[in-house]
Amino acid sequence: MVSRLLQVWGIIRRNGLYDLAPASRQTRLGRFLLRPLGSMSPGSGQDRGERLRIALEELGPIFIKFGQLLSTRRDLLPDDIADELAQLQDNVPPFASEDAMATIEAQCGDRIDRLFAHFEPNPLAAASVAQVHSATLPAGNDVVVKVLRPGIEATIRSDLKLIHLLAWVVEHLFREGRRLRPVEVARNYEQTILDELDLRREAGNASQLRRNFKDSGLVYVPEVHWALTHSKVMVSERIYGVPVTDVETLNARGVDMKLLAERGVEIFFTQVFRDSFFHADMHPGNIFVDTSDPESPSYLAVDCAIVGQLDEQDLYYLARNLLAIFQQDYRLVAKLHVACGWVPENTSIADFESAMRTLCEPVFERPLADISFGHMLVTLFRTAGRFDMTVQPQLVLLQKTLLNIEGLGRQLYPELNLWDTAKPFLEQWLADRYAPQTVLKRLQQEAPFWLETLPRVPDLLIKNLKSEQPLREQRATRRPHQYLAPGAALAGVGVLGLAGVSVNSAPLALGGCALLLLGWLLGRRR
Repeated sequence: MVSRLLQVWGIIRRNGLYDLAPASRQTRLGRFLLRPLGSMSPGSGQDRGERLRIALEELGPIFIKFGQLLSTRRDLLPDDIADELAQLQDNVPPFASEDAMATIEAQCGDRIDRLFAHFEPNPLAAASVAQVHSATLPAGNDVVVKVLRPGIEATIRSDLKLIHLLAWVVEHLFREGRRLRPVEVARNYEQTILDELDLRREAGNASQLRRNFKDSGLVYVPEVHWALTHSKVMVSERIYGVPVTDVETLNARGVDMKLLAERGVEIFFTQVFRDSFFHADMHPGNIFVDTSDPESPSYLAVDCAIVGQLDEQDLYYLARNLLAIFQQDYRLVAKLHVACGWVPENTSIADFESAMRTLCEPVFERPLADISFGHMLVTLFRTAGRFDMTVQPQLVLLQKTLLNIEGLGRQLYPELNLWDTAKPFLEQWLADRYAPQTVLKRLQQEAPFWLETLPRVPDLLIKNLKSEQPLREQRATRRPHQYLAPGAALAGVGVLGLAGVSVNSAPLALGGCALLLLGWLLGRRR
């Protein structure tokens, strides 16, 4: 640990990373502790982003992946640093095929020659956490075998301690450290990287995405062979396609590039708003194109280790926020941020509205087709960050994915107007959300849960009326809408019952009214 820390210190000093925060932006403690670093000049002709990227590459695979994560936090980082970190490549030498085969045999409980008709010792690809080999099953199926690196968990946990230490240093030694929330970023990264150590999680994600898009004609996710999948080994169907960045080949095969780009946007919004489950690592290396029908091309997606999920409340506020931004209704954007709890309740609506207007109005001077949807989302989160917006990991993954999709789409078809595809989708989603049949379905789904909760309503009323929590705690926990919504739902079911839809409507209506009363009382006390 000590030797690794000294190595990190040397790399920081050699690359002049102290210059990322001049003395005027350091705390007094920071100036004292970082003074020795200032004795070495940064690399000649290298800007700060390049020096940071080089340092992370020297520090090794775990720091490279951390830099890749940082590149997605454009709400916190300057654009020049985020752009440079986005160039980080997770290319590392492969480990010995003997070690890979030993892991496979230990996990699957049999010899390689019994598990596979053929196993290719030379890996197809190698990354920091795992590498991939091609193979053929006894039944003749072509598959890929993903194997974790030996000892990778110990390496990751050791480097994670250093990352947490460096995050603490940044937060306490630099004046803007707290605003950048490095400790929180490090904590989110820890969860992300540790999740990748169990390949069953990735296999489960792949199976869910495959099921969501079965027979859609939009995207194909390889089938997982569960009998051969374990915590350190994952076997899945091998796919053959053209890398999405190989525009020359796609054009040579006569692929409809406009349709391909638009389908990428459709896939993104379908995953987010229909399924609330989206592939959150859609960089070019994980996306291929099926060109068997050039006039109706589709995508092939691999590596589902990182996925994002949004709850209904996040989806609702996100859709309304995006529509409000493009309608330039900045007051509504501010109100929505307070209503959904993304910024503190005492945030000034007028100040937030003014900040949004200042940042967005120059953007809307350009033609709509030239506006980056992803960067508008970055602008939204960056502005909210100034008002102490709590980091929402699921929204960070969404922002990252949208930037990837938009970048790929415009690489395929530069004239792609993301807004033309997105706006009808968002409007239709909001309309469907309040369609009578959708409301009735939601009432039917929620009614059993709230019927179980109904006996507790008197206790909740008494408890909240007697509560002497501090005002700050009251504001954090007493959200009347969490009682108003189910109350209205139960009351609605009761009304439907009175109209003949339900057999026993009186308890439902009574329960709904009780919850509405609870929500009203809490609202009066706020």
